[in-house]
Amino acid sequence: EGKVGAAEVIDAPRGGDRVKFASTVRLEDETGKEVRYWIVGSDEVNPATGRISVLAPLARTLIGKRVGDTVTAQLPAGTKTFEILEVNFPWTE
Repeated sequence: EGKVGAAEVIDAPRGGDRVKFASTVRLEDETGKEVRYWIVGSDEVNPATGRISVLAPLARTLIGKRVGDTVTAQLPAGTKTFEILEVNFPWTE
């Protein structure tokens, strides 16, 4: 009840090239593999479908970056570098 009472609905960004909360992000790693993520709140996390927490190391690294930027994130499996290919695209499952 406490969470619902304090909940705030935030619409996902529909444009722009900067990563922020609720953004969708398409990345390419150093091997050329593409992945996509949706940066969501901790109650909406589902890594199997690409929904990562805004508190996750990768999401924290991406926030504020733009399309074309290269980022290096310290992940549980080690350091990984990504190029941001696309931001704020419509999410389809």
